[in-house]
This record gives sequence, structure tokens and C-alpha cells, in this order.
Amino acid sequence: MVEIWNHVVEEGNAFPQLDTLTQETAQTFFNAQSYVGVADDDGQILGLYILHPNNVGRCGHISNASYAVNDKLRGKGIGKLLVQDCMEQAKRLGFRILQFNAVVATNIGAIHLYEKLGFRRLGTIEQGFLKKDGAYEDIIAFYIPLTQPQAL
Repeated sequence: MVEIWNHVVEEGNAFPQLDTLTQETAQTFFNAQSYVGVADDDGQILGLYILHPNNVGRCGHISNASYAVNDKLRGKGIGKLLVQDCMEQAKRLGFRILQFNAVVATNIGAIHLYEKLGFRRLGTIEQGFLKKDGAYEDIIAFYIPLTQPQAL
């Protein structure tokens, strides 16, 4: 899990984190999440996600997640399975919305997947992501309701 997560951090084009995890910090990091999902095939970890509240209090019903797939296995549908499982786990935990705050605009695969699964664009934040090379890239916020809206 740590190796896959750190690889995405090191790529510098999707996760906001600058620092990679050690075995010690990874345990604290993953334990702090509401849920951690792992896709594996006979003990080989293919990918993972973290799920947690996007905010607190009156906005605590909105969840947030991050996904990491083994770079050698991308494009094989693992991300889709992770997102679908994440949506189910978020509902099970009582979250009503899943929101992504910062999908990097050049992450075309993720954008295509989210839109295919029914996520809606909230808008674009120009130059919201600092890339590894020091340039700035736009980010897009997405969300999807996990429950039917209550009637008024």
C-alpha cells in the first residue's frame, strides 16, 4: 500500500501531498481515515483508496476520497472498482455526498471515469495545483450525491 501511495505522490501530478509515507507514518495516516479500501488479487495489492469526511459539523455528511492504482496496472478497470466500492462504503458510513476537491485537469483518465460514473463538475480552480516541475495546473472539483435528495 505504501509503495503504491508513495509512487503517486512522487509522480507529482495527482496528489497534493509533497511528502511520502514511511512505514510508521503510513500506519497513522491510514488509521486516521474513515475507511481504507484495497483491491488485491491473490495477495498482490492492485490499488487502494482512502475515505474520510471532507469537512466537519454541518458539512460532515460530505465525504472525500483519494485513489491510487499500481502504475503498471492502470487502465484495466481497477480505478472504477475502487470508486464504486468507495461510493458504497461512503453510503454505508452515512455520508450523503462524495466530493473531490482537486482533480488535476490533465488527469484525463480520472475525469473520464468520474463523469462516466455520474459525478458532476462543480467548477475549475485555475492554477490550483503545484506540479512537480514548479508549474501550476488547473484543478476541477467534482461531486456525486450518494442518497436521493429529501423532498421539501
